[in-house]
Amino acid sequence: MKQPLVSIITVNYNQSKVTCEFMASIQHITYKNVEIIVVDNGSPSDTPEIIKEKYPEINLIISEKNLGFAGGNNLAICEAKGKYLLFINNDTEVPVDFLEPMVDLLENDPSIGMVSPKIKFFNKPDTFQFAGFTPMKPYTIRTLAVGFGEKDTGQYDITHETDSIFGAAMLVPMKVIKEVGLMDDIFFLYYEEHDWAYRIKQAGYKIYYQGKSCVLHKESISTVKDSPLQIYYITRNRVLFARRNRKGITLFICLLYMYFITIPRISIEYIFKGRFDLLIAFFKAMIWNLTHKKYA
Repeated sequence: MKQPLVSIITVNYNQSKVTCEFMASIQHITYKNVEIIVVDNGSPSDTPEIIKEKYPEINLIISEKNLGFAGGNNLAICEAKGKYLLFINNDTEVPVDFLEPMVDLLENDPSIGMVSPKIKFFNKPDTFQFAGFTPMKPYTIRTLAVGFGEKDTGQYDITHETDSIFGAAMLVPMKVIKEVGLMDDIFFLYYEEHDWAYRIKQAGYKIYYQGKSCVLHKESISTVKDSPLQIYYITRNRVLFARRNRKGITLFICLLYMYFITIPRISIEYIFKGRFDLLIAFFKAMIWNLTHKKYA
């Protein structure tokens, strides 16, 4: 059967070496009808031209500033020609046959609007990072990655509907994007894929996990990521997601929980740990939602 064109999109930020390692992996895939778009997201201390020199077949888009995950990918969407668009982190590597199962799934079921593969840790390739998502809690706006930290014994070699998508690797039909619109770049980092998935589900499409496909992610299972930048955007966007996607009494209870339960709990936790930098970032994020009502 003729392979439909897939636009493979990845975003680079100060990681040309890592992106080149990703490109070396992509060179060996068995799915051949692809175009590759690399977006450099305004890297302040990198030379993304190296990627183009080493892999001249790619379309390299250089942004003048950092547009975040959503904004960087949106630049590529505007130039992509594929029937399907694969958004994949540059800090991943892929097995040669990872793409076919996801494309086949979308080709055979037009009611599916997004699909992610199983994602395992690059440095622990027998260990899961993601095998689907649990339903997001309506009031706490929390979801858990199915299988996280589990050894792969074949228990997730299945294909099924899931609540949301994992932005590290997601395949989306172009027709769905044209219908629903681009990712909302107000999120910048975190929760943008959940917001996009929610909008796509609202349009009547399903979100799927494809256990016959796999991507290896270089994020370490033991890495402690807590930083002011991370805490700010996770906190800000968790509340923003609720404001955009919850209504009525559900939204009211959700905001009560976040402002009258989460704030005291997190404040005590950070004070006890002596992480006043994280406490400041946390409060800035909560205040942002009070002063930026137009984004809901």
